[in-house]
Amino acid sequence: MDTYFATPDRSSEDELKNEIEFISNNSVIDGLLHSVSGLLAVLNSQRQILAVNSMLLEMLKIDDVEAVLGFRPGEALKCVHADEMPAGCGTSKYCSTCGAAISIVTSLTSDIPAEKECAITTKENSNRDLFFRVRCVPIQYEQKRLLLLFLQDITYQQRLTALERVFFHDINGIITGLHGACHLLSKSMDTDEIRDLSRTIQTCSLRLMSEISVQQCLSNTGTTAYQPIYTVISVTQIFQELKALFGNHAASKNKSLVLPKDDVNIALNTEPSLLLKILTNMIINAFEETPEGDEVRVWCEPSEDKINFLVWNRKSIPPDVARRIFQRNFSTKAKIGRGLGTFSMKLFGEDILGGAVDFTTSEKEGTVFCFSVKK
Repeated sequence: MDTYFATPDRSSEDELKNEIEFISNNSVIDGLLHSVSGLLAVLNSQRQILAVNSMLLEMLKIDDVEAVLGFRPGEALKCVHADEMPAGCGTSKYCSTCGAAISIVTSLTSDIPAEKECAITTKENSNRDLFFRVRCVPIQYEQKRLLLLFLQDITYQQRLTALERVFFHDINGIITGLHGACHLLSKSMDTDEIRDLSRTIQTCSLRLMSEISVQQCLSNTGTTAYQPIYTVISVTQIFQELKALFGNHAASKNKSLVLPKDDVNIALNTEPSLLLKILTNMIINAFEETPEGDEVRVWCEPSEDKINFLVWNRKSIPPDVARRIFQRNFSTKAKIGRGLGTFSMKLFGEDILGGAVDFTTSEKEGTVFCFSVKK
């Protein structure tokens, strides 16, 4: 197969040379390239670059425009998927979910402007995550079909919005737990029950303080500056806290969280708040894909030097989503600020705690997310 999405064909060497010469000698296109603020490229009908403006060259850190002429946008941006197929950008399995590829193909096939948002991982600086708003405008000029590609780099805006969304999402979950415990406490007359509810409130309060500390550090300096505070905690304690948290959580309404019945007396040296943050995100994601009356299962599988925490739900993940599920900024929700839920699992689980996050999915077995961490 030559392509999984867009057409693989390119202009011949002579055709491309003539197209580039036509653009370079065209005063209208030249004026457009010099007058438009922002990132702009002119493409042919085979999605190859014929011209770019100076701002795009600067963003690509390229001095000579010849270095990008004839390439497709993903190839010029050094997208990690651009060379997975012989025909290059637009033809891999990942391209059917790429906002830039979709807007380009839509604009070329429908002959109307198209706009999408695009999450892209480049090979630059050990896989750099970028986020663009992409607008494609087809034009006919002197019987030649061209495409104007406008790129707006909103990576920083997306990062701040996404971190804010994740932060308030997690905070709301903790506050929900606090509110539920307080409500039950006000109605309880049993001493043991009061003791348990008080412990839940204390735990949620400590997690709330931790969430604020983590958010402040990430917003100001990024993950590399955050230093986890390790302490010893048992797996049973982790499961008890998850049980308390989701006992009154909105995500689990009319659904069941199935935890191990027996105590798991295995000690972990980790930062409990981050471990709980990872598992909480996994469980909430599972509940979001679980219908009322169904269940989400959580268990662990210890080995000699590590322990695997697993979260299962019955629904499988579509292949096109599964390929990008850990990519920063990628989301099936068409809103800026999304796409950090599963990415944050990797962020906290691997970059900070030094574990490993992965998943398996199938229609028969459902979906299982796994976080492996050293004891």
